[in-house]
Amino acid sequence: MRRLSIRARITLGSVLVAAALLAIALGVVRVQVGDILSNADVALARGDLASFQRDITANPTAEVDDPGTGVLVYVRDPSGAVDVNTLPHDVLALVEHRPAADEQFTTTDDEHRGFVVVARTVKTSAGEWALWSARSTSSSELAIAGLDRVLVIGGIVLLLCFAIASWLLASFALRPVSRMRRQAETLGAGIDGDLPVGPADDEIAALAVTLNELLARVRASTAREKQMVSDAAHELRTPLAALTTQLELAHDDTGDAEALAAHLRGAEASVERLSSLATNLLELNRLEAEDGRVGHARTSELVTELMGGVDRARMLALSRSTEIGFELDVGGEEQDYALDPQAFGRIADNLLANAITAVGTGGSVEAGLVQDSAGITLSIVDNGPGMPESFRATAFERFSRPDHGRTTAAGGSGLGLALVHALVTAAGGTVELHNRQPGFEVAVRIPKM
Repeated sequence: MRRLSIRARITLGSVLVAAALLAIALGVVRVQVGDILSNADVALARGDLASFQRDITANPTAEVDDPGTGVLVYVRDPSGAVDVNTLPHDVLALVEHRPAADEQFTTTDDEHRGFVVVARTVKTSAGEWALWSARSTSSSELAIAGLDRVLVIGGIVLLLCFAIASWLLASFALRPVSRMRRQAETLGAGIDGDLPVGPADDEIAALAVTLNELLARVRASTAREKQMVSDAAHELRTPLAALTTQLELAHDDTGDAEALAAHLRGAEASVERLSSLATNLLELNRLEAEDGRVGHARTSELVTELMGGVDRARMLALSRSTEIGFELDVGGEEQDYALDPQAFGRIADNLLANAITAVGTGGSVEAGLVQDSAGITLSIVDNGPGMPESFRATAFERFSRPDHGRTTAAGGSGLGLALVHALVTAAGGTVELHNRQPGFEVAVRIPKM
């Protein structure tokens, strides 16, 4: 059944249902017709006795008239004498010794012919008369047999017509699906174009709309992936080229320990940048793959992660003489948040690293963590030059960096804010950017669970 096409399954299922309903309907018709014919035979048999009943009641001492040809009756007078007998032998054997009664029954003779027998008693002044009448049911049986043939042949013809109609209707109903399939076959590798949406407001049109929305998402995802690969290749090319040059220079200066050490330190910086780029890309891809899965963190865990981030930022800022401060106002209540503690640590690390890069030598960065009844807010404030207003609209895009200001040529890859935005959005929070003139503030708001 599963290997059949939808059109064949619809047709077969419709025919099976129709066959069941038709069989019930035809069975009811046959039973009704059979009852009508049986009642007609009984009525005829009663009619055969009616004239005898009237004659005997009117004149019980008179001689009973002989019935006409083909009338099967048996009349016994009060003395037990048989006045009339035209019954077949097998039927006579059943009634000749049978006591008088008002009854009816059916019987079959030795030639398998059916009869319906009706008995009546007539009470007169001379005594009680016993009357029997028989009617052959052969004509009714022939009519039923003919009706059976008509019903079977008619039912088969009706089912064939219904099957053809079901096939045609299923084909017509599935025509939009065929059009969508043909259109889908013509879509190029770039999945350009849409599937046709029929004019009817039905399930197939809704399916076409849903598939077009899916195609749009796939196109957007493909475009993002192509752009990401292009941007990643561009970003990897610079540190790889620098690393190659530094290693070549290190080979040339193997005899100069001081120059060799300088080249190795430069190579380590390039490797660190490559590692950071790969880590951020993997994290962003992981967030997209999980799509809706959330972690869990308590307030105390977020405080611990922020303190760890501040310590790491201070180590990073030692060579720049940058001052790193922090302020906590979380109260004593523990609340639950929909992100991993490590994810919050990455948010703090990226924002602090961006701020340290922005302020340059001798600047200051202040981290704050404030909790209220609705959630928790992480703010990173620096006294740097701020962010160009033209860049704020694209600040959260991958590999996006301003031409001047916060990220220098030796800075990051443009993935920090994109990663922060992805982590915060997954937790149901928001990220806001504010120029403070002077200085810059990033405020991360995460609601409680």
